[in-house]
Amino acid sequence: MKMNILLFTFTFLLSACNLSDSQGSQEQLVWMVDLDKAVELSNKTGKPIMANFTGSDWCGWCKRLKREVFDTPEFKAWAADNVILLELDFPRKTPISDELRQQNRNLQYAFGVRGYPTIHFFTADRTSDGKYSYKRMAKSGYVKGGPTAWITDAESKLSLN
Repeated sequence: MKMNILLFTFTFLLSACNLSDSQGSQEQLVWMVDLDKAVELSNKTGKPIMANFTGSDWCGWCKRLKREVFDTPEFKAWAADNVILLELDFPRKTPISDELRQQNRNLQYAFGVRGYPTIHFFTADRTSDGKYSYKRMAKSGYVKGGPTAWITDAESKLSLN
């Protein structure tokens, strides 16, 4: 019995060490969902917002863009250095709050988004009436060729290279 407990404890500690190692070696990608917080961070850092208009639980091209580009170490490193990430999701099965749904619809309307995935790069400032004034910088979507092709396309549109 003591041997089983010792073996279990050793196995648990070993797997915990491996888990923290693998998580530490890969950068975590943080997608904000609150426009106010994204604008605040954008203005503080001087980085533009990269808004991903997506249908995360139903849009095949959105899932493909996430898998082929956004989930890669190359994109994660690029995004950390260059943009503030904002996910504007329009799910069909996954519940989101009414407030978030309304925020996302308002931005969809403001940017004229008609299909997914659509990526907009922009900065924003509050006007005297409390609304936002957007400075649009570039628009993108799915780009064939993985993270290198996507990043090259984004940088050429943003003049970051």
